[in-house]
Amino acid sequence: MTKLPDEKFYSLLEIENGLRGQGLKLIAGVDEAGRGPLAGPVVASAVIFYEIPPVLGIDDSKKLSKNQRRKIFDFLVSSSNVAIGIGTESEDAIDSKNIREASFDAMKKAVFSLPVKPDFVIVDGFAIPGLPIPQQNIIKGDSRSLSIAAASIIAKVLRDDMMDKYDIEFPDYGFSRHKGYGTKEHLECLRKFGPCRIHRKTFAPVRNYRDSGN
Repeated sequence: MTKLPDEKFYSLLEIENGLRGQGLKLIAGVDEAGRGPLAGPVVASAVIFYEIPPVLGIDDSKKLSKNQRRKIFDFLVSSSNVAIGIGTESEDAIDSKNIREASFDAMKKAVFSLPVKPDFVIVDGFAIPGLPIPQQNIIKGDSRSLSIAAASIIAKVLRDDMMDKYDIEFPDYGFSRHKGYGTKEHLECLRKFGPCRIHRKTFAPVRNYRDSGN
């Protein structure tokens, strides 16, 4: 899973190296998966590299294939040089709060579930409100930071696995194919069968089919 460092690898370390140059050692990268889908939870991950091993092909999870993500995921979760925290918020929590607040709460859970307390947090997109740890938000951080990219892969793989399990429980909706996103297939299933338990009832397409009596 390792190889000689390349230009991409070094570019992903610029942010972390700058922070380490300030004396910060335990730097957690945080990202989430599942803000946009119509069904299922939002999943967040926090990742700390104790030491930085060259990681084959690591990048923003959206730029990688399913097989590439799985290989990197397996490497990360089995490495003694990596600390991982996970946080989730259910579809019910998303409906009762909103997706933005639920995403932030999932990220906080991920940080708090790390086996060590980070000295500093870098988060993709927007800063996490109320986080009692110094932090910096990084726009497009999942393509600019190794630890955020790793967190994006962990969160994506875990959420996809959850949706594959939901596909077995709710076989009419094709969750293993679209992972809950609003594809043409998914919208047609909603029209035909109406929402199931894991649909986000406050999201407009789901709400529209529920209100229509389906």
